[in-house]
Amino acid sequence: MSFDEGWKRGEGGVEAPGVRADGEKAMEGAAGLLQVKEVSFEYRNGAKCVTALQSVSLQADEADFVCVLGPSGCGKSTLLRIIAGLLQPTSGLVLVRGKPVKGPDAGRGIVLQQPTLYPWLTVYENVAFGPRLRRMNRDRVERIVRYYLERMGLWEFRGLRPYELSGGMQQRVALARALATDPEIILMDEPLGALDALTRERMQELILEIWRESRKTILFVTHSVEEAILLATKVVVMSARPGRILAEREVPFSRRCAGVSGRAIRGDRDFVKLREELTEMIWEAV
Repeated sequence: MSFDEGWKRGEGGVEAPGVRADGEKAMEGAAGLLQVKEVSFEYRNGAKCVTALQSVSLQADEADFVCVLGPSGCGKSTLLRIIAGLLQPTSGLVLVRGKPVKGPDAGRGIVLQQPTLYPWLTVYENVAFGPRLRRMNRDRVERIVRYYLERMGLWEFRGLRPYELSGGMQQRVALARALATDPEIILMDEPLGALDALTRERMQELILEIWRESRKTILFVTHSVEEAILLATKVVVMSARPGRILAEREVPFSRRCAGVSGRAIRGDRDFVKLREELTEMIWEAV
């Protein structure tokens, strides 16, 4: 059962935060939650004008998990920051539910490669920051923070500062903080890139579990072809700079293989075939 339908109970017997403030239920599969239309972006490098993105268009519907792949410097992170409202495109338009994105918004949570946690706040206070900013009452804040920290296996570390945690634990706090404000869209910019291989696998499994349960829409930037195929419902492949969309591929594994380990999925014949196809496409793009 999804967050928007309201879970009765969460992990560890904790009440789940559940229903949106407006009481609406998510309409899974409703079209056009996020639309990127002919977005281009240029920046100045001294006297030179450099085109980072060129006429990029894509769409993400509710409960989609879209992974963006491409060579280094192709504008993946720039695209994510434009969708987040942190940058304005040189041309083109980003729409959420048909409304133009003009700046950052609580409806779009963001998780970066390096966790941008507030070092002077505890783990609890970091996760509580968004709900408190939205003026939720103390009991609701407590319920939300406890739920997500227990879900991430971090409740016992709630009184620590971020610098007292491992890199993987910090990323779990960053993910909990992004989820605590109940955004419609979660933007993730290579959030697992700095982790060791084993921690990365565990985080992939956790992100998939959270996505399946919450039915959030996720846009996830990664350099890893395997990671994209494992997590995504749709993979978008970008060209070298200026970044353009080369291809989109629907991917079944994240929806089809609930309860199956990532290692088992990676050995699937269709998985291997798609991995080789996308890897070759990126090599040709470079």
